[in-house]
Amino acid sequence: MKLHELKPNAGATKASKRVGRGPGSGTGKTAGAGHKGQKARSGGKVRPGFEGGQTPFFKRLRKVGFKNPHRIEYAVVNIENLNRYEDGATITPEMLLSDRLVTKKALPIKILGKGTLEKKLTVKAHKFTASAEEKITAVGGTIEVI
Repeated sequence: MKLHELKPNAGATKASKRVGRGPGSGTGKTAGAGHKGQKARSGGKVRPGFEGGQTPFFKRLRKVGFKNPHRIEYAVVNIENLNRYEDGATITPEMLLSDRLVTKKALPIKILGKGTLEKKLTVKAHKFTASAEEKITAVGGTIEVI
């Protein structure tokens, strides 16, 4: 086989439609565009979503949802993850960041009460849930709101 002998598989290519070549071709005269109207003109297209002047579907749909612009997003840590620290340690946001318990640097930290805590710790964070606060103090630890 030589380079000049290569050809595509049977049925892989299709001959282009030759328009405007007389009435016998089936695509003569108006070249398949029909008679008059916007779509018969050169460059005649309608934008996506246009429905001929009828109110478009996306405008007829009801508008739902609300995004609170003042919402504070927290980086959350469950107290079960704090068992990795030794007894009597002081946990700061910097420690949580360096130990990859929190990945986003800019977010304030919130401690959640999932799981159990077996060690007496001093935890410094921006916010605590009531259950987390209860579980930390139950084992003799303290909380500090930054």
